[in-house]
Amino acid sequence: MEEHPLFKIANPSSIAILGASNNFMSMGTSVLSSIQALNFKGPIYPVHPKEKTVLGLTAYPSVEELPEVPDLAVIVLPTRIVVEAMDACGKKGIRHAIVVSGGFGESGENGISMQKQLKETAQSHGIRFLGPNCIGAVNPHHHFNATFLTYGQKPGFIGMASQSGSFITQMFDYLALFGLGFSTGFSVGNEADTDIVDCMEYLAQCPHTRVIGLYIESIRRGDRFIESARRIAPHKPIVAYYAGGTEAGRRAGFSHTGSLAGPDRVYDGVFRQGGIIRAYSIEELYDFCWCLGTCPAPSGNRVLVQTHSGGPGAVAADACDRSGLVLPPLSDDTRGRLADYLPHTASMNNPVDLTFTRDPRDYTDVIPRLLVEDANTDAILMYMLQPPSSVRRAVVAMGVKGEQVEAEVIAYMEGRSNEMAEFIKGCEKPFIGFSYATGENRFIRGLYDAGVPVLPSPNRAARALWALVEYVRLRKKLRGSEN
Repeated sequence: MEEHPLFKIANPSSIAILGASNNFMSMGTSVLSSIQALNFKGPIYPVHPKEKTVLGLTAYPSVEELPEVPDLAVIVLPTRIVVEAMDACGKKGIRHAIVVSGGFGESGENGISMQKQLKETAQSHGIRFLGPNCIGAVNPHHHFNATFLTYGQKPGFIGMASQSGSFITQMFDYLALFGLGFSTGFSVGNEADTDIVDCMEYLAQCPHTRVIGLYIESIRRGDRFIESARRIAPHKPIVAYYAGGTEAGRRAGFSHTGSLAGPDRVYDGVFRQGGIIRAYSIEELYDFCWCLGTCPAPSGNRVLVQTHSGGPGAVAADACDRSGLVLPPLSDDTRGRLADYLPHTASMNNPVDLTFTRDPRDYTDVIPRLLVEDANTDAILMYMLQPPSSVRRAVVAMGVKGEQVEAEVIAYMEGRSNEMAEFIKGCEKPFIGFSYATGENRFIRGLYDAGVPVLPSPNRAARALWALVEYVRLRKKLRGSEN
């Protein structure tokens, strides 16, 4: 892994940044600020022809005058001087770079010519680089974030390679809503040197990455892409979102990174041959990654749905059916064991619709344990419902007063989520929640923080479960072709 060209780009011990200043409006300064904000452990060397210090760091007038040869150069300079800067880095002995600057292959004939010069200059010095026209890279496990947005959440398990920088940086806050984060993320930009295949192969070796996510506008090395994916997918799931399948998408992709996209059906075939799970929205891309990175593999496609309300259960059942998942009837044994816990108004069909429970704790404690043991099921989808207003009414009814009311509500909600999370994480079957409540609900937040997938709707939960079933099918097919 340490020999891979992207290792030092994602795990540098020292960094030179060309283009940062004390102007907080500049992109280079934003990148340097992000590096500092994640508490990067190694030395950082701003290169600036006039400033003596940049954001409190000693600045150097040229790359040549740096006190050591850093592992990585981050170049955020005007397009016209990027090739010259790359040459200076090469003469200093720097062998890895991130070129954030745009105005190259995506911007017409002159830009294409400059990109060719950039690549040739880098190759003459043996430099491997990311970009140009990229947002950078992030590796929270290494306290490294060379992008222009601050990474504020914990390190995660989703390895991401994107031909759009937005779906790295602008997903920081989105993933944080669910307690998720990146293991490593690469914005590949124009892919003049390293491309999405290189990123995929690096992430396959990354010990922090459980699942690989790809945002794709075009694939330049189709044969190598399929070959690598087929080698990786049996051991680590790959999820891809393709944005170039329509005429509008092709035009947007070309103006974005200069990429030439192909027909949608061609990419369907590429993903199928590579054992890659295709997502049809960005939300779905991360939903699939979330569940593939946290849930055990299902033995089949039979699903039990637990709900406290008929509507969400019906929507979940419909979504499962549309995704090729089967809702079998409960076994006679499960029906008998449930009888003591369900009111006469409940449904013992599938979905299991409780309507209410005599003891509210049964909904999150006893009943899920009985359902997961059902011999007819391979997975559980559960409507996660724990309204704080109901808990508050019960606490007040017990005679609790004043500030102690909220303390008791919080304690109850957190206790329920902790017990539920411990149970789900010990299940040998996939157990996926869905809820219209958000992380502002302490019960839901507790599940997020414990690493339990709770999707924002029954439709998304059913699709994520489909992805688990599909991955098992693809993995079996790929392993069979190896024998």
